Amino acid sequence: MKFAVDPWDPSYGTSLDSELGESAAEVVLDVERPMAEWAPVDPDPAAVPPAAVLFVDGVRRVDAQVWVDEPSPSGEASPALCASYAAGVVRCSDGGAYLVAAEVRRGLFTTAHGATDVPTPAGVYRATRTAALPDVAPGQVLSLAVQRELGDTELAAAAAARSGHGDTDDLLVVDALRGRQHLPRTIGFVKTHRSQYLPPQLGAVVAQLRSGQRTPVFRLGSSWQRHTWYLRLPCRPGAPWAGIVRVECSAELTAADAVALAARSQATLGRFASTEYKDSRAPQNLYPIAGLERELRRRLGEPNLLYRALRRAAVAA
Repeated sequence: MKFAVDPWDPSYGTSLDSELGESAAEVVLDVERPMAEWAPVDPDPAAVPPAAVLFVDGVRRVDAQVWVDEPSPSGEASPALCASYAAGVVRCSDGGAYLVAAEVRRGLFTTAHGATDVPTPAGVYRATRTAALPDVAPGQVLSLAVQRELGDTELAAAAAARSGHGDTDDLLVVDALRGRQHLPRTIGFVKTHRSQYLPPQLGAVVAQLRSGQRTPVFRLGSSWQRHTWYLRLPCRPGAPWAGIVRVECSAELTAADAVALAARSQATLGRFASTEYKDSRAPQNLYPIAGLERELRRRLGEPNLLYRALRRAAVAA
């Protein structure tokens, strides 16, 4: 029996769901070439990497699950999360990588109307109220609220990434493009795959990609529009989708500009691909992103210290 092992560490979930969900997104396949001419696209020798690549990412951690008393006759308590989250930017240029922005925030996320900030010696957890959602579990509502705040922090970091730099030859790489399409020279970098966007005959083109090759550019339309393409990062031959990432750019770009950006992504991203013996999420977890995540987690603070600080603050309240 022949089989292949995906190098992605299963403790992080999977890089590819065993059964990709059918997507309801509108797909336009002939952006770069007609559907009948779809085939792996080799790197363009004329495409050169930018002078600087800016990687934006964020991390989050729940420091404690708490209950907030409602100021009502019933005296009911509402569930809440005390979370720390951070976002930052790594700039890669001139043969080096530099942390150019990092911000840590803490929040108390709850549906309780009377929630107030929670001051502790380790920092203030800013009260962030979110509305309950029908048919959605309270814990998921709170988790989504934390993710929204993290997204806002990442957006602020991305906007600040270019401050003080007059470069026009750079590339901004974000983990999620939605809400950041307006940023110039920006691509979204999607490491995991949950939905099937291509018909089966074109999905086979993805499995045929060799390291550095990509699919033609196509367009996705759902609640928002974007150009996108699949790219295989350098990796050991094996599983059909090993090393496959999906890259996105703004739908406001012309087809020619989107294709040029796709070619530039081929010339750029492979240089930062991780290797199996150094990273359990290789090659999709790019080295600058992995390093940024480690630094941001360090800046979140020691979890046991924060937990004890929250316990003391609860007693004093």
